[in-house]
Amino acid sequence: MKPATKFILLHKHSAAAAIIPTTTISAATTHNHRLYLFTFLALLSFAATFSLFTLPYTTTTTPTAVTTTTNHRLPNPIFETLIHYATLTQNTTNPSRLTPPELTAVAAVLRRCPTPCNFLVFGLTHETLLWHSLNLNGRTTFVVESAYEILKLEEKHPWIEAYDVTYTTKVKNSNQLIRYAKTELRNECRPVQNLLFSECKLAINDLPNFVYNDVVWDVILIDGPRGYFPNAPGRLSAIFTAGVLARSKKDGSRDTHVFVHEMDREVERVGSGEFLCSENLVEKVGLLGHFVIGKNGGGGGGFCREAVAEVSSVRL
Repeated sequence: MKPATKFILLHKHSAAAAIIPTTTISAATTHNHRLYLFTFLALLSFAATFSLFTLPYTTTTTPTAVTTTTNHRLPNPIFETLIHYATLTQNTTNPSRLTPPELTAVAAVLRRCPTPCNFLVFGLTHETLLWHSLNLNGRTTFVVESAYEILKLEEKHPWIEAYDVTYTTKVKNSNQLIRYAKTELRNECRPVQNLLFSECKLAINDLPNFVYNDVVWDVILIDGPRGYFPNAPGRLSAIFTAGVLARSKKDGSRDTHVFVHEMDREVERVGSGEFLCSENLVEKVGLLGHFVIGKNGGGGGGFCREAVAEVSSVRL
């Protein structure tokens, strides 16, 4: 048997064939970088999406004049300018408007008021925008007898906080209402109570809950509702409500300043004597009475320390 013939085949080795083209290396490197970038972005996107479901849900809202308060007073130059222009022209057409001295008396208390100041105003008047501006960094709330008035106000000045109430009193019934309040002095018409649950005929109890429970009112101005004719609601309810709010506040360290306008009228004069009390009257400027009432102010379970004469009555 012939042995198998073996052949050795030699190939010439090419150096060029052993060299990997640089373009191939660059392409591979670029591909890897893109892969890494894609992976990083995918992880980042996943983390962001995951956080939407795991973090507490929060929203950002634009603060409004109703709830935004700061501990900064209105700068003195601005305050003085507002008062200057508000008192520049003497009122000769509307006798129910505050006179410059009366307006200045209220403004002086607002200026000294702790910040943020809580200001409750009964009635919409010529001075409504001024009161809101002077107490810009506090809370100013208006109580109005007409929902239509509020709608008109909100169309032009949506930042004003106002609430309408339904008054059940009439000027012509003031004497009966005062006698009724005296008989209920230790019951429904007591000076310290939560008016939200009051059944007293003089109590305003249909305002939002915060008015009675959450806010300590530093200043109260009674310049409404209407009270110049027998069937008008009169201000007896507003005066009674102010007297109770001032005495029932949770913060006993702060007095409440209560202003009553048009004290020349019988309802305002007699009602203030019964529920705000002469011993709390600190000044009278024109037709404006200024009372300062502390927490639980009064004596013997009544509104006043000094007994009010039984003959107090409204001459109609």
